[in-house]
Amino acid sequence: MAANTDLDVLDKYTGTRATRVALADAGTVRKAIVAAHKARPAMAAFPPDARRDVLEHCVRRFGERADELAQALCIEAGKPIRDARGEVTRLIDTFRIAAGEATRIEGEVLELQVSERTRGYRGMVKRVPVGACSFITPFNFPLNLVAHKVAPAIAAGCPFVLKPAAKTPVGALIIAGVLAETELPKGAFSVLPCDNAAASALVEDERIALLSFTGGLVGWELKARAGRKKVTLELGGNAACIVDADPGASLDHIVERLVFGAYYQSGQSCISVQRIYVHASLYPALRRKLKAAVAALRMGDPRDERTVIGPMIDEAAAKRVDAWIQSARKTGAKQLAGDARVGNMLPAALLENVPRTAELMREEAFGPVACIEPFDEFEDALARANDSDFGLQAGVFTASLAHAMRAWDALEVGGVVVGDVPSFRVDNMPYGGVRGSGLGREGVRSAIEDMTEPRLLVIREPA
Repeated sequence: MAANTDLDVLDKYTGTRATRVALADAGTVRKAIVAAHKARPAMAAFPPDARRDVLEHCVRRFGERADELAQALCIEAGKPIRDARGEVTRLIDTFRIAAGEATRIEGEVLELQVSERTRGYRGMVKRVPVGACSFITPFNFPLNLVAHKVAPAIAAGCPFVLKPAAKTPVGALIIAGVLAETELPKGAFSVLPCDNAAASALVEDERIALLSFTGGLVGWELKARAGRKKVTLELGGNAACIVDADPGASLDHIVERLVFGAYYQSGQSCISVQRIYVHASLYPALRRKLKAAVAALRMGDPRDERTVIGPMIDEAAAKRVDAWIQSARKTGAKQLAGDARVGNMLPAALLENVPRTAELMREEAFGPVACIEPFDEFEDALARANDSDFGLQAGVFTASLAHAMRAWDALEVGGVVVGDVPSFRVDNMPYGGVRGSGLGREGVRSAIEDMTEPRLLVIREPA
């Protein structure tokens, strides 16, 4: 591995090389795993207040380097600069939340005297770190999805090896540079851009206690190869949003939120709004307003403050989404907004009457496109939202408490957001899905729970 010679990182808008970083080989990855495994006792013994101090140092430094981080995101991910600044804010929030949790990892006292046989016994449980962890993160949130693995690991006392996405490694390496300024024990962390072959050990090595993967459906294959280690998977979705007959908000507000949910960072989000179900009584008006709003979205250079739709991560991704749009049109869908693709630039698209068998309805588009259709009965809307192999989050605009609670009961997803789009996330809430969307939950506290395990102490009082 030679420093900054092996992996080209492209400016996603211009297609030119922005920088180069080192590319780790399989031997380097194995050395990092050995180092993390050896660091387990030191990390477990690293005091909670010291872990908090490390995280708070990161919060300060990320704040000082916020502009640099946002510019790096803008270039390596093609993320519009306004969205990039928002992600930097979330990076800082996630580390701040983890700093608070680092000194709140508590256990419980058990009452063991449940019968005459157990009189004189007392029980206590504490949570201890699981050990070395491996993290694999995707390109779409190169800062905050790294933060959701790294910050809880530090709070929990777990050493780790992180593989960031090869297309967007710069943000993770900046985070690593800040961690290197702290007093973390030797071997406590490694951040290694590498190819999938070199990363195999992160999945298969038995010295790794937990694998946390965010990405595509290949996650299920990784789980099958992971052996006895704990596995957390966040594998995306094709999120639905329901607009009830009485939505509890103005149509203008709903359209604003739908546009955000569907087209934020060019739709390259696991909880991007992809399927929109609107009560028939509101459908003509909402359809008209949404069509106009989508058509008005500005596409262009992500460095431009006015840009809403930037480049997709590469041309292959844009071609795939465009092909799905054309396929839907050939099978009866009507395109309400959108234009021709140019390279990896795909204008925001809106379609109606998309067949339920089409890729745009069945698969995760991960691009700037949404499908809209009317419904008559709320139960039917719930059934259509559930007609998916995924189940990450769903949104429901309704003024009816009964409908809100019914949605919470009936929607087969990891989270139901009432009064907003499914794209809403706060970094301390449990986040994850069911079915094809993965298993386990992220969010700082949930991740800390996964990265720790209970250890029981039983004490028998002297006779």
